[in-house]
Amino acid sequence: MKIRFLAAGTAAVLLATTLGACTSSAPQQSGSAPADASKAFAGTTLKYWATNQGSTLDNDKEILQPELAKFEAKTGIKVNLEVIPWSNMTNNTLQAAVSGQGPDVLNIGNTNATTFKATGAFLEFGDAELAQLGGKDKWVDSAWLTAGPSGTPPTSVPLYSQVYGLFYNKALFANAGLQPPSTWEELVATAKKLTDPSKGTWGIVAPAGTVNVSMHIQYIFAAQNGGSPFGADGTPNFVTPENISAVTRYIDLMSVDKVMNPADAQYTDGTKATIDFAGGKIGMYMAQTGNVNALTQQGMDPSKYGVVPVPSPAGGKPVGTFIAGTNMSIFKNTQHKGAALEFVKFMTSPEEQELLNKAFNTIPPVKGVPTSAFAKYPELMAVWPQILDKNAVPMALVPTVSAYQTNVGGGIVGLFGKVATGSAVSENDVKAMLQAAQQKMG
Repeated sequence: MKIRFLAAGTAAVLLATTLGACTSSAPQQSGSAPADASKAFAGTTLKYWATNQGSTLDNDKEILQPELAKFEAKTGIKVNLEVIPWSNMTNNTLQAAVSGQGPDVLNIGNTNATTFKATGAFLEFGDAELAQLGGKDKWVDSAWLTAGPSGTPPTSVPLYSQVYGLFYNKALFANAGLQPPSTWEELVATAKKLTDPSKGTWGIVAPAGTVNVSMHIQYIFAAQNGGSPFGADGTPNFVTPENISAVTRYIDLMSVDKVMNPADAQYTDGTKATIDFAGGKIGMYMAQTGNVNALTQQGMDPSKYGVVPVPSPAGGKPVGTFIAGTNMSIFKNTQHKGAALEFVKFMTSPEEQELLNKAFNTIPPVKGVPTSAFAKYPELMAVWPQILDKNAVPMALVPTVSAYQTNVGGGIVGLFGKVATGSAVSENDVKAMLQAAQQKMG
């Protein structure tokens, strides 16, 4: 089943849209609370959309509900939680910005921070708001880059940080006498040695029917090639050798190298790919930090796999990820601005940052908070900060990133669909897809 998104022009329409009234249950509040008034907004009810960070929607609720109860006991502010699948989050958020029927506070994928800022529907975190949260300097510099372009107040702040890594099955590698790959060419050769469809064993798995992951991989691979989907002025520039090669490399895993199961084209989120990898018959999986939690939920202990940076082609740039993660935003004309800021402050406090990032196996974006999720696993404890420091680049900070995700990510999903049904996909097909995607950008 293909994920449905709003048309690429939606973001442009939203630029002229004023957000309607958000969910409310109390009179309009002032923007901030007195420093010593922990109960200043007691009796307020906030509506909160949380992204699916855990292994299931219910897993998120199990983790978050006790913390929301803690927040209510501390402040008197009740938070009604709804966990939104990633496949629906962008569409739901843009629809809420148009209709005004949205939450007070929500999580967003940080790749969409600039797009959502451009709608004008979200509260700007100016000097006063940031001071209430503890100041801009409380966030790690690399994480703060995801809040949006410098020089203007952001409309989101970092909550959870993630990076992509290449997960590999230690037992399969050991049995085949293989080492984790350090170049793309080694990855393909290794995947071929591990692939045996007659035994249900494949070199690599990917959620090839997932629009956002397809965009992520294309962006990373283009950066490895020294390219970008956007020019220096932020205009789309999809049809370049670097971008064509990036898509082709990804598609070739299924079409030419034949190290990926054609059934992966039906995986419209990461759940089935994670289940496959946890099943012990997949050699490698490119996935984000939070996948550790999902694998654990599927019964695969971190001792069973290793993680290395996603490898680049020989001679390419050492890029293995963009700076991924989840930010928090507030709708601009919530009737509970003060309470909403108190909630964001709570969620980004050192205590909650350690607890929540540990629960979701993500990297805390707040300075001084230990990455305690991986304390039992020294390999993971070492590799994630290394990837963030040595192999990460920021996502393009342009308003059309969401449209790029829809058009290029959706185009890649379509190409995987063709391969899965037995059709060949050539470099010219990739070029035509990118041309069509760029035309849709306006």
